[in-house]
This record gives sequence, C-alpha cells and structure tokens, in this order.
Amino acid sequence: MRVRPAELVRVTVAEAADRYVELVRGRTVTGALSASTAEVYARDVATLVVLAGAGAVLDDLTGEDVDAVLLAFARKPDGRSAAGGGGRGQSPSSQARFRRSISALFKHAELVGWVQVNPMTRSTVTAKERGGLRPQRRALTREQAQGLIGAARDLQEAPVAEGKRRDQRTELRDALIVLLLSTVGPRVSELVRANVEDFFTNDGVRYWRIFGKGGRTRDVPLPDDVALVLQVYLARGRPGVEDKALLLSWRGRRLARGDVQAVIDRVQRRVDPDQRRSVTPHGLRHTTATHLLADAVDMDAVRRVLGHSDLSTLGRYRDELPGELEVAMRAHPLLRGKRGQ
Repeated sequence: MRVRPAELVRVTVAEAADRYVELVRGRTVTGALSASTAEVYARDVATLVVLAGAGAVLDDLTGEDVDAVLLAFARKPDGRSAAGGGGRGQSPSSQARFRRSISALFKHAELVGWVQVNPMTRSTVTAKERGGLRPQRRALTREQAQGLIGAARDLQEAPVAEGKRRDQRTELRDALIVLLLSTVGPRVSELVRANVEDFFTNDGVRYWRIFGKGGRTRDVPLPDDVALVLQVYLARGRPGVEDKALLLSWRGRRLARGDVQAVIDRVQRRVDPDQRRSVTPHGLRHTTATHLLADAVDMDAVRRVLGHSDLSTLGRYRDELPGELEVAMRAHPLLRGKRGQ
C-alpha cells in the first residue's frame, strides 16, 4: 500500500518539470536509464511546460487540461524533415511516447505530493495503435452543447481584436462552422467541401445540399437560427473572392479539415469552464445524433440528416446521456393526456 504525503506541495508546472528532469538525469548515473532515454523524457517534459503554461500550478491541471495538451502536441508540426512528414503533425508513435513521458511525470508528482489527484486518470484522450492520440468520440451533454452553441452565437457581436484588420475577422465564419457541426452533424469532409451554391431556399426554408459518401447527396433543412447566421456570414463575413468554397480563410483559401478543429478549440475557450469539454468535429456529429434521438425524433429522419443508408449504422452515433431514462419515463407518451380521459 502506497503512503500518501502528509501535505500537498503547490509547485508550478515549470518547477515540477525542473525537479523531475533532474531526478531522471540522476538515474543515468546508476545505469537505471540510458542518457538518450533521459533526454527524451526531458524534451517531452519541456514541451509539457510550453503547452500547459510554465506558471500554472501543477495541482490545478484537470483532465481537460491534459486532453488539451495531448491534442495540441498531436497537432504540432513534425519538423524533422520534409520527407519525414514536414508540417503534418506528430506521428502516432511520437504521440504515444509523449503521453508515456508526461504520465510518468504525473505518477511521480502524485507520489511526492505535488498533485492530489493524477489528472491523467481524468483524461478522455486515449492512445490508438494506429492514428495516434484521439479524444473519445463522446457526445456533449445538453449543457455542454448549449454552452458551445451559445459561445458561437456570441461571436456575431464580438468586438474587433486590437491590431486586427476588419478583413481578417473570422468570427462569423467560426460561429457558422460550430453551429453547422452541432445542429446538422455533417462529416468534417462534407463541411469543408461545401460551396456557396450548395445552399438554397425552397418555400421559405433554407436547405444545405450535402455531397456525402459514395456520391450520395442529401438536402437537409437548416434550423432558423443557423440559416440566419449563414445569411449574415454570406453578406458580410465571407471574403469577397471568386472561390466558390463556403468556408474560407481570411486570405481567401478554402479551409482544410485540420483547420476545423482549431476553430472548435477557439470557440470552446469562450465557453464557461463548467460547461466546457474538448470535442472533435466527429464528436459534434455524435452530439447531433444523440440529442435528436433522445428528443424522440424519428430514427429515419435522423438517418437522413446524417447521411446513412442503413438505420443500423445509427447505433455507432448514439451515446448514452446522464438521466436520459428518467426523463423519458417522466414524459411517457401514453401518459401525456389528461387524467380520466
């Protein structure tokens, strides 16, 4: 049985890193670690300091903070050589190694009393044998989704950042991206492939013609709030260039798939910490399916919104929500009428 320290020592991330690296390098003297392995640990811990913030208190880091660090590392360009990946991001093996390095630091921190709870145990980012580190593709709860959507709506009124030209503003575009992902649930490839001409109006309803897998298309009606943001974005938020792409950088280039995660992360920073949880574009697709189905929307309608050919596929996009069964039974369809009738 491990004995916990009597008192917690509040050290910053930088202080903890320095002490830990000194310990690791000391182990090379006894032959417990090779010098090259110790330097790998030192390099990864130095990266943790940069990504988590040198002045942050180690014990204040949460599982969500660890998630953000792991995903930020995964997206860091691998600059070893152009042939080795260039700016594509870290390889799966590098991501797994980094996770092991910081996990070892936090285990030591828990042992010596720098943290009360090891935040690695609260992390939702898991190591994949192929594809590197990824967050679990869980749906956001209603509160978390509403927090993200609320932050996206507020972007429409956001003031121009100091030193930023008006033609460099991307707030309306970012709001539209988050709202489309959260309410319509497209695949990220479908989102970045969308063109302005794919959105049309029929009988007063705004539709998005989505070009999906296998050459299949589907026409999905937009919620009124989302259609309004689309209208404002097209009128004054999209760069005036000839490119037909819906989503453009401020330089006028079509967004890439990797850019979408950065947009979500940027909007998430505006969400109240109590409602915030890291999520991927695919996690927002899960969120759309989960909440539509939880609200008793017809399964075939949800299938058509998501663009699946088979109802059975919906099971992969349906996540359990806390308290869902209790809510369903309280609103039982056979008990909604007046008593005695």
